[in-house]
Amino acid sequence: MARQHCAALSGGGQDGGHRRTLLLKKLIDGLTPGANATAIALPVGILLAYGLLRLSTSVFTELREFVFARVTQRAVRTIALQVFRHVHGLSLRFHLNRQTGGMTRDIERGTRAVSSLVSYALFSIFPTLIEITMVLTYLVLHYDIWFSIITFCALVLYITFTISVTEWRTHFRRTMNELDSKANTKAIDSILNYETVKYFGNEEMEASRYDAGLQNYERAAVKSQTSLSLLNVGQSAIIAIAVSLILWRATVGVLAHQMTLGDLVLVNSFMLQLYVPLNFLGVLYREIKQSLADMEKLFSLLQEHREIADSPDAQPLKLVHHSGPEIVFDRVDFSYESNRQILRQVSFVMQAGQTTAVVGASGSGKSTLARLLFRFYDIQHGRIVIAGQEIRDITQASLRHSIGIVPQDTVLFNDTIEYNIAYGRAGATQEEIIAAAKAAYIHDFILSLPDGYATMVGERGLKLSGGEKQRVAIARTVLKDPAILIFDEATSALDSKSEQAIQAQLKEIARGRTSLVIAHRLSTIVDAAQILVMEHGRIVESGTHAGLLEQNQLYAQMWARQQAQPEMDAWVAG
Repeated sequence: MARQHCAALSGGGQDGGHRRTLLLKKLIDGLTPGANATAIALPVGILLAYGLLRLSTSVFTELREFVFARVTQRAVRTIALQVFRHVHGLSLRFHLNRQTGGMTRDIERGTRAVSSLVSYALFSIFPTLIEITMVLTYLVLHYDIWFSIITFCALVLYITFTISVTEWRTHFRRTMNELDSKANTKAIDSILNYETVKYFGNEEMEASRYDAGLQNYERAAVKSQTSLSLLNVGQSAIIAIAVSLILWRATVGVLAHQMTLGDLVLVNSFMLQLYVPLNFLGVLYREIKQSLADMEKLFSLLQEHREIADSPDAQPLKLVHHSGPEIVFDRVDFSYESNRQILRQVSFVMQAGQTTAVVGASGSGKSTLARLLFRFYDIQHGRIVIAGQEIRDITQASLRHSIGIVPQDTVLFNDTIEYNIAYGRAGATQEEIIAAAKAAYIHDFILSLPDGYATMVGERGLKLSGGEKQRVAIARTVLKDPAILIFDEATSALDSKSEQAIQAQLKEIARGRTSLVIAHRLSTIVDAAQILVMEHGRIVESGTHAGLLEQNQLYAQMWARQQAQPEMDAWVAG
């Protein structure tokens, strides 16, 4: 769109347009009645010159587009990449609150607006001003002063009207953007939760919610287009009155023999040439305002505060040959919101190269420990020390490079199984990927698929079962080969037989590494060097499996309930 406007503005170029008009004047004057036969060569030469000028302006227009295309696209690429990196650098808190559909639409509109804005600035603003100046100068030097007065008054009136109306209608554009983002958010959210919609048969309800958003957008769009039509009609009326007055003055001049027919054509052509950039100046101002409105959301993302940032003197995590480090939680207090505290004075030591398990009821703060280790959040009080380094003094990149996690809810990229496993370590060889798959007991399953490792897993990995997704997550963590391991209900989606096999493999993987196991089934952590029992954000018990059973408190009660559950299940099945 920007290119079309620029081409319309130039007509191939300001200077070329004026020269063509002057040549056309000479051509008409050369053909006026009474011109002698010997002068016929002059119009032929002018015709040739006119054709060459028209061709050259087209050539130079395309050459300009070729030269500056790289500049425009590089600017768009730079800003889009900067926003993308910044969004990835924002805290987990931001991403838990974001609305994916609306955010992606804001980025899409913003980058498109950047492209338009750069094109307008490079090709339109200065050329338009130059053209207006040249027309006014020529009229002042060669014709009656009234031509310049009419043109100047039309310019002032046109610009004043354009700015006033455009400022008034800009809020319609902002409203359209807001409603468009909201409608897109509903659509994306509904599609991502396709199965849930089907489970409850709520297709029509989702369609109604989406249509309600579209109706609001439709009303805003109609208001925006109506105000645009008002602007265009007003601009056209101002130009039409100015052109009519100019032609009236020129006609009077021809009848009084003060101007030739060529002069009449010249003035008319100049006014038409002036109308194009003048009209485009209004379009330009309107598009710039719309582009700025479209870019507001994009740049608001860049202004979003990075809650978690490396300190200026942050150092990489120093480990000895990737061996598991000692990790200390020292009187840690943490809350997601000021009125909802999650951890209270949590203190414990994860011995280097050993496994620490955490158990407790839902909401007791178990998974929060893993998020703090990854430094998705900063704690309010206390400190977390890894290998003698306070976590806030460690670069985030080196910290997360040293930690591997198998989450309870595994989300995969909509790509191949091979890609999702290889995501654990960029640049891994095919042999290393296969070895990791074998370690996770998923290699044979992958080979049984028609496309093998090239099988697409679908959106969020929905083409795979929960157990298959979890094995892929285990495989990519094995491939990462980290010094610190976190297992957050790592085998919760597996059947009993597979769980036993995977548990044995996980123990082998954890050998020599410092591991944090967040568990629900206590049978999976009986061999842990240390078991922490959490309740309401506090550690209420700690010790080995045998020692905690001897204490006969909360852990022993949990163990007794879980031991009784298989017997109850067997009785019900019988």
